[in-house]
Amino acid sequence: MTQKGTQTSATDLIRVPDRLYEGYIFDLDGTIYLGDELLPGAKRLIETLRENGKKVIFLSNNPTKDPEMYSEKLTRLGLPTPQEETVNTVVTMTQWLLQNAPDATVFPISEEPLKKALREAGIRMSEDAEEIDIVIASYDRTFEYRKLQIAFDAIWFHKRARLVTTNPDRYCAVPGGRGEADAASIVAAIEACTQAKCEVNVGKPDPIMLETIMGMIGLDAAECVCTGDRLYTEIRMALDAGMPAAVVFTGETTPEMLEAEPEENKPEYVLDRIDKLIPQKMWEELGWTADDE
Repeated sequence: MTQKGTQTSATDLIRVPDRLYEGYIFDLDGTIYLGDELLPGAKRLIETLRENGKKVIFLSNNPTKDPEMYSEKLTRLGLPTPQEETVNTVVTMTQWLLQNAPDATVFPISEEPLKKALREAGIRMSEDAEEIDIVIASYDRTFEYRKLQIAFDAIWFHKRARLVTTNPDRYCAVPGGRGEADAASIVAAIEACTQAKCEVNVGKPDPIMLETIMGMIGLDAAECVCTGDRLYTEIRMALDAGMPAAVVFTGETTPEMLEAEPEENKPEYVLDRIDKLIPQKMWEELGWTADDE
C-alpha cells in the first residue's frame, strides 16, 4: 500500500532501461506469451532487438515441451525462432545427468519430452525401484499413485535413490487466471512420504540454467538483462548472478506482491508490458505507442 492507504498501481513502480543491452534472456510463459497468444508488444520487441544485432535467448522451467516444440510454437505465433535460441529444463536436466551421473539409472516422473531427451542422450531409465539411482520429479500431468510408490520404494525402502527436480515452480499459469500444479507439488509428495530432501534443481533460479545460457551466448552477466514474471525463479536467478533483471506485470507478479518484497529481492527494472525494455527514446524514434499492439 502507498501513503493514505491507496492501492499500489503498476504505474507507481515502473522503472525502464535507458539503454540497450547486448543480450536479452526472456522467460516465456507469462512474459512473451500466455497460452496461445503473444502478449502485447512482444513481437515488435523481439524483432527490434534482432534488427539491432542483440542476442536473444528464451528460457522456460516447463519440461512438458522441448526446445523444438518451443521453437515451433514461437514461429507459429509470429516469432520465427531457431531451437538453439531456447533453453528449458529438458535441456538442463539432460546435461546435468550427463555431466554428473552419466551411468545412473533414472526414474523420470515426467511427460514425454524429457523421456525422449534422456533416451536420445543414452541415459538409462527404469521403473524397477531396486535399480533406480535417481528419481526425477518433474511437471507431470500424468502423475499417479503408481509413480509415487515407485519413487517411495526406490528412496525409502531400497535406500539407494536420490531425489532431483527439473524445476521448483508451484504452479504453471494458464489462460483465464488459472494454473496447473507444477513440479513442486510432486517433489512435496515424495519428500512427505520418504522424508528425503530434493538435492538438485536444474531450473530457475538454480545457477545451472544460467550457466548453460551464458555458455551459449558468450557474454558477461552485466551485458545482459533477464526478464520474467516470477520473482523467485528467473528474477532471483539473475539477481544472484549480478545480472540486471526486469519483472513484468503480465504473469504472476503483481504490483502489490513486488511492493511487499524486501529491497534486495527487487529487480532493477519494472515493466507493465514487455516492450518497455526498449528505451523511451527509441520508442519515440520508432513512433511506437502503447495502442499499436
